[in-house]
This record gives sequence, C-alpha cells and structure tokens, in this order.
Amino acid sequence: MTGNTEHNEIIDHHDNGDEGARPGRHRLDTSMKRRRVLIGGGAVAAAGGLALAGLASADTTTATSESGTDTSAAADASTATGVCTLNAEVTEGPYSLDGALVRTDIREDKEGFEVQYTFTVVDQANDCAPLADALVEIWHCDALGEYSGFVGGNGHQEEDNGTFLRGGQLTDSDGQCSITSIWPGHYVSRAVHVHMRVHTDVTLTDDSYTGGDVIHTGQLFFDQDINTEVQATSPYAANTTRETLLSADSIYDDGGASSGLLTLTALGSGVSDGYKATLTVGVDSA
Repeated sequence: MTGNTEHNEIIDHHDNGDEGARPGRHRLDTSMKRRRVLIGGGAVAAAGGLALAGLASADTTTATSESGTDTSAAADASTATGVCTLNAEVTEGPYSLDGALVRTDIREDKEGFEVQYTFTVVDQANDCAPLADALVEIWHCDALGEYSGFVGGNGHQEEDNGTFLRGGQLTDSDGQCSITSIWPGHYVSRAVHVHMRVHTDVTLTDDSYTGGDVIHTGQLFFDQDINTEVQATSPYAANTTRETLLSADSIYDDGGASSGLLTLTALGSGVSDGYKATLTVGVDSA
C-alpha cells in the first residue's frame, strides 16, 4: 500500500544513504555511548497496568487508516509484557539550545503547514510502562531551513528571537504529550527532520525548566513522498537550497518507526491542511 493523493494512508519507507559535505553539519558521533532506547510507531496498548510499545523493524509496515486508527501489526501486539524494540540514540546536532520553553504550541509566527505531534513515552526499565512527567522537547528549522538562534546558516536573513520552533511538554499519566508545530523546511546535507530530547526530573519554572537528566536524544523523520509535495508548495518553495532525500540521509538508518519515522494522518484533503504525527518513544530510565 502506498500513500494516495490525499495522503490519508502512509507506509513506512526504509532508506539509507550518505551525508553531503557541509560545515557545521549534523554528524553522527561514532564515539557516542549507545544508549538502549525503544522507538515504536503507532499507539501504545495498555494491559494490566503495563504499556506495550508497537513492535517495529525494517520488515514491519506501519499504516494509518483514514479514521486515524493504527492498523499496523505492531499495534496488535497484545499480551506480551515488556516487549521492546531497541535501537541507539543519535546525535543532537549543532543547533541545540538549553532552556526550552515548556508550551504546547511552538510555532510563534512561523508560516508553514500544521503538524500536531502526539508522543507516547514508555520506560523499558519498568516493563515498558508509560513514563509520566517526562519532558519531551523538540526543535527544528523553519520553512526556509533556518533554526532559531542560528539564523543565516541556510543563507536566509530573518528575525531571530532564539525561541521559534523550539519547546517541550510534560507527559501525562499515560506517558503522552502533544505539541503543535509546522512541517520543517530543508537545508543542505540533511533530510527533513525534527530533533528530540526526553528529560526526567526537571523542575518547571514560569515558562521553562531547570535541572533534570536527558535520557534520550533522537531525530524524527517524514514520509518522502509527502515531503516532496510539501517542499514544492509555498512557503517552502521559496527555499531554493538543495534538498537531501531520506534515502540519502546519514542519520536515518533504514528502520522505519524504530528510527524515528513518524506515522502521519492527514488533517484534510491536501498537504497544506496539515497532519497528525504520532510516535511511541521508549527510554531506559535505569
């Protein structure tokens, strides 16, 4: 099954490739300690107080129906306790900043197609049970490929307040949180992506946080067919820098949801109407 013109059903694509040369590029640090984490697509099934992560591998197809219901075999895993799909975390890249704002909408005044993220965090150290009160932080570039705090890196001049398209939200008792943003743009050497960190034991301030530990660092990716259509549409089309396809990205490692490929559900009949994007993110808090 492949995505149709309305993009109501999305299939995971499994690609790999090389990173183009670019100063300050996101490079995978091969000396980085490989933390065992779980990343799965779709919904988390709760049974007996425990949550099971969707099983995902390079041979697993994850699809979402027009109603938004996860129809993958992964979501049907029903009775096994603590079954986890494990993989390594990846580099946070050169555009991270400390002290993200804790908020549900990180768009500010940035133009782009709406993306409604829902993340479910589960803990391998606790039989994959939902992890409450974890801060899920994301950040990404705008439609022109520029990051707040680093504007100009992709050749465009615009106001830089250091906060646009950055922020996080605490998970609830079900391990879930939602963040609204826009579909990212692109820049040379990397496929379109979003950065993620999961923190525990943070102390909230008026609008941000202090302290805590980072227990997962990852990146999120998008279906290539949909992304191609997005990048060809205004305001993204104004970005004329060369785009790197998912199949040529140095970080996405061919593993579908287990490598951060989001499950997408269209909010309307065209890409400009936006998407829901879901992912189950497992961490080892031990």
